[in-house]
Amino acid sequence: MSRVFEEHVAMITGASQGIGEAIAHRLASEGCNLILASRRKAACEKVGALLDKEGIDTLSVAMDVGDLESVAASVEVALERFGRIDFLVNNAGITRDNLLVRMDPEDWDAVLRTDLTGVYNCTKAVLRSMLRRRSGRVVTISSVVGLLGNSGQTAYGAAKAGVFGFTKSLAREIASRNITVNAVAPGYISTDMTAELSEEATEKLQQGIPLGRLGVGADVAGAVRFLLSEDAAYITGQILSVDGGMYM
Repeated sequence: MSRVFEEHVAMITGASQGIGEAIAHRLASEGCNLILASRRKAACEKVGALLDKEGIDTLSVAMDVGDLESVAASVEVALERFGRIDFLVNNAGITRDNLLVRMDPEDWDAVLRTDLTGVYNCTKAVLRSMLRRRSGRVVTISSVVGLLGNSGQTAYGAAKAGVFGFTKSLAREIASRNITVNAVAPGYISTDMTAELSEEATEKLQQGIPLGRLGVGADVAGAVRFLLSEDAAYITGQILSVDGGMYM
């Protein structure tokens, strides 16, 4: 595989596992140096240790995306190390699923703080250096839930729908600086969480997916790779659904 991202630097939030880890491996396979960010720095370091063996320069940082000071400090360390951040992948997210009438305000606030305010915090912190260089890519991992809705996920759905509005508005703001802003909306992706589902529950999920299977992290990583590449240089403000046909 060609190393099309050699000498580029990407920051990935929520990079310690799941989709974030899959994105890290895909970008590393094409030569991209990586800033792996998560509240679980030790887990990021394990991911980074594997990539370092492949000749990729990695930096693991402890970051709470919902805390602007934490984000700013991590971005400063990253810029001191690499001098630039070409790509930002906003992947960090949490769920606190419950019916609205039973949802505690603390759970609502936690989801919005991480899944939406976290996108604001990270993008704002990285954007200044991109603007100076008049170049960059921002890709945010949202969810099909932001498009379709889902019972028990009002907070998550609101945050992920908010990402779409944020993406389209920011894309208009900074297009003249040669910076693209897009979102990926995954459907049901096979992760440690879905692995705990019963065979019956998994089968029921698959019945609602036209392609008849759950996605895997590599499916999302491939979409991110495309949006970061020069092949997508004329694409901005868009939502790319990676959901097996759930939302058409």
